Amino acid sequence: MKHVVMYSGGVGSFMAAKRVIETFGVAATVLLFTDTKMEDEDLYRFIKESTRYLEAEFIKISDGRDVWQVFNDVRFLGNSRIAPCTRILKQDLARTWIEKSFVPDEVVLYVGIDWTEAHRIEKIKNKWAPYIVSAPLMDEPYLSKNDIFKVLEDIGIEKPKLYSLGFSHNNCGGFCCKAGQGHFVNLLEKLPDRFAYHEKKEDEMREKLGKDVSILKKQKNNKVFPYTLKQLRVDFENKNQQIDLYDIGGCGCFIEESQCEYIVSTSSAVKIIKRYIGLLNPNY
Repeated sequence: MKHVVMYSGGVGSFMAAKRVIETFGVAATVLLFTDTKMEDEDLYRFIKESTRYLEAEFIKISDGRDVWQVFNDVRFLGNSRIAPCTRILKQDLARTWIEKSFVPDEVVLYVGIDWTEAHRIEKIKNKWAPYIVSAPLMDEPYLSKNDIFKVLEDIGIEKPKLYSLGFSHNNCGGFCCKAGQGHFVNLLEKLPDRFAYHEKKEDEMREKLGKDVSILKKQKNNKVFPYTLKQLRVDFENKNQQIDLYDIGGCGCFIEESQCEYIVSTSSAVKIIKRYIGLLNPNY
């Protein structure tokens, strides 16, 4: 049996891989990295150092295109609802490699989501069926990103640069079409040249498609409107207080009622909620 970890270059997939190796051994573990060709340069440094430490077999695959090339080829600008870049450069590519390499009863797949993302695991499992998927970081002991940063510090590996710049992930060089206004403001502040590149590419896509489309959206009077990166930058430079700095994208597992009802219906998730409460209240 082989154990394949979807190795993204983030600290979650590193820690998931570490747990898999501790359980099943180096020889049985494979680290699979799908390169979007738009990664931060420090991601490759982190992958090199972390895979050397883990010592498991490392496989890098790539479609050959970057995110914007995919948007151009499919004639669609990715957004928080639909992300063709994720499907084409990550999911489909990994699936093709897995299916060529293993039949379902020869392998277990692992992802780096943690106990705060319990609402995601069933969808991931369904998408990969009949392959088995596991998420080691959803099991005890529960770890925060800071806990994992401390593990990296202890073994002498510097955490990826994007985390130090305030990004929640280490993918696509800080870009993500599923991210929100706050995330892109951080990109504008910390990596202005990179933001300018994505602003230019979005303008080019809008012109090519001849449509008023954008990565971001803005809500006003219960209506949703396109909100371009150019307009976000202008609003930020003019200190427009209407920018939602708390909108960083991602899940709402403790916000949306239907998702919360699902979470508390599982025994493992009850432990997660208790852990969450404990982080907020040390006396719990």
